Amino acid sequence: MASTAQASGLGHPIEWRREHAPVGYAAALAAMEARNAAVHAGEASELVWLLEHPPVYTAGTSADPAELVDPRFEVVEAGRGGRYTYHGPGQRVGYLVLDLAKRGKDVRCFVHAIEGWVIATLATFGVESWRADGRVGIWTRDIDGREAKIGAIGVRVRRWVTMHGFSVNLDPDLTHFGGIVPCGIAEYGVTSLARLGLSVSSAEWDEALIAASDDFLDALDAAAKRACR
Repeated sequence: MASTAQASGLGHPIEWRREHAPVGYAAALAAMEARNAAVHAGEASELVWLLEHPPVYTAGTSADPAELVDPRFEVVEAGRGGRYTYHGPGQRVGYLVLDLAKRGKDVRCFVHAIEGWVIATLATFGVESWRADGRVGIWTRDIDGREAKIGAIGVRVRRWVTMHGFSVNLDPDLTHFGGIVPCGIAEYGVTSLARLGLSVSSAEWDEALIAASDDFLDALDAAAKRACR
């Protein structure tokens, strides 16, 4: 595990934690919940936590049991918004424990800022991606020319401190998504950087994400000034 501090747009340090070995989903969830309480109490700094999980299906608060097609992996109630999501090796996850009480108390702007951050990071690898009205997540053009999801977003806010965050498919086993209807959207597939012909390691992804983080934090500061962009 590597951990560093970086100043946020508010002048307070954010801990950036980067895991090099898989972290079990239940353990990560418990750690996030504890950090959420500590940030709210003013006893800990905010956190950006980059990691991977062993194969797991997670159920959001809107999950429909009919969309759990083949529960071949552990299924965990996540407590975040959204439906069923898959996490596993080759997929980089970013968990955000940030204090929105200091950042405008605007969940829509928070999600918008996350989307922009992931889109900007993908662009550094030459991948054009975008938001899609009515479809949460990050979308791109797959090798067959159709739209496909390359990144998922699901957040929870407790006492105005965030939990969960986003995931991006670097090189996961895409057949593992077949056990669920990803995020409840059956008519679109999922893709990855590897499927698009790009070999990007987790370390390379993390470095690019961190390099693009200033604009993400600036967007949160803009949200605090009621100028969501």
